[in-house]
Amino acid sequence: MRFKRILLKLSGESLMGARGYGIDPDRLASYARQIREAVESGVQVGIVIGGGNIFRGLQGAAEGFDRVKGDQMGMLATVINSLALSQALEKEGLKAHVFTAIGMFPIGEPYSSAKAIEAEEKGEVAIISCGTGNPFFTTDTGSALRAVETRADVMLKGTRVDGVYTADPEKDPSATKYDEITYDEMLEKNLRVMDLTATALCKENGMKVYVFNMDKEGNLMKMLRGENIGTLIH
Repeated sequence: MRFKRILLKLSGESLMGARGYGIDPDRLASYARQIREAVESGVQVGIVIGGGNIFRGLQGAAEGFDRVKGDQMGMLATVINSLALSQALEKEGLKAHVFTAIGMFPIGEPYSSAKAIEAEEKGEVAIISCGTGNPFFTTDTGSALRAVETRADVMLKGTRVDGVYTADPEKDPSATKYDEITYDEMLEKNLRVMDLTATALCKENGMKVYVFNMDKEGNLMKMLRGENIGTLIH
């Protein structure tokens, strides 16, 4: 495998699948199968999943919610998704630990990087929820932080698109895909793949990021085997 330890960032919106809201059991099962294959191949897996299929703090703030309260609601949404994913992984025969960045016993275990690494080294999946545990930070930033803290070889950003494009491919059919791009180029071209805080954190710590389409089953293993899919940011 190309990497020994990964931090996989999953999109909450992608969990909606064809439903358009909540959690699509078929999409959840697809993610669980792909993660099982990765673990069985010897890859150590940590996961951060967003909560946009349930509640987004920024959207709530735009609709009149207090930003702090809105972000706290978004953190709780990530816990719901993390619990759902842990259940799906257990159905696949994997042991999964849900860690929470804010105290939430007995729903999840308080997060520490040492405990997450210990779980991953045992072949268990560490699902790390609540983002950074603080308002005003996205789950992209939470993912970057956890990738650095758990000494992951790479952060894999599983999205609905198959990489980084010159423009939004869902809005601009003429957009073209990058096979790889540097952080400086991404910032210069104002490509909002991640928020600026997450980008700076990855750049400063030498954390590579691969953006790829996780919704197409089999892509995670293709990425781990070194096939040329997605976009490398370095």
